[in-house]
Amino acid sequence: MQTIRSDERSILQRAAPILAVICQVGSTFLPALGFGEQIGERSDSVRTLITPSGWAFSIWGPLFLGCLIFAIWQALPAQRFNALLNRICWPASIALAAQGVWAAYTQFNNLTVVSAIIIFVSLIGLLMVLRTLVKHTEFTAKERWLVALVFSSLAAWLTAASIVNVSATLRYIGVSGEMTYPLVTAAMVAIGGVIAALATVRSRGNPWYALVFCWALTAIYFRGGQEEGMIALACIASGLLVALAALIGIANPHNRRHWLGI
Repeated sequence: MQTIRSDERSILQRAAPILAVICQVGSTFLPALGFGEQIGERSDSVRTLITPSGWAFSIWGPLFLGCLIFAIWQALPAQRFNALLNRICWPASIALAAQGVWAAYTQFNNLTVVSAIIIFVSLIGLLMVLRTLVKHTEFTAKERWLVALVFSSLAAWLTAASIVNVSATLRYIGVSGEMTYPLVTAAMVAIGGVIAALATVRSRGNPWYALVFCWALTAIYFRGGQEEGMIALACIASGLLVALAALIGIANPHNRRHWLGI
């Protein structure tokens, strides 16, 4: 009889990320099949001053590709005993699947309170993965680029997306009116920047998290920031704060080697 090592990842555990990515990516094709409306159209219908420029969402292409490569790689027989994958599998799978559920829900129901709850579920899962990545002793080269890079980037993007979703939800239920209250919007950007800077500090200067969050800030700057000066200032200040947190963190050789391998 074949014995199973206690640290061996089960078939279910290796299949879960693949199923989650199928849900994550596949749900975005529903409008092309005649179901629901494009997420971009839903977002435009409840656009606020914090909604990023449309080009920012092109980041989903590399993110989807990274998730797909990760899902295939983690399922390979060579990764059956990978301790890092063993620890992150379930929160990662929940986070990825929740993104698919969010996309499907939003395409039928717009950016409502429910969509905000779903996106926060995904964010919590990603932050759990990020916490494990921060504490991990040493990455292999593939773990660094196929796991740490992908999930750090996703965590940052979902941090920004959660703030945008909350703002859109408030408008959807009639709280924020016709994109009014620029001071409130600027405050949300500033608070988001502080949260992201603290997350960057706590993640040992994670450059991927900082870079992707600054990408989102740049997109907000070139949309809402062009309409209201205080929002532009909030974007600039938040970006500088997050970048400073990353630079201070990776100035430490141990942190730099952890994330960049150099």
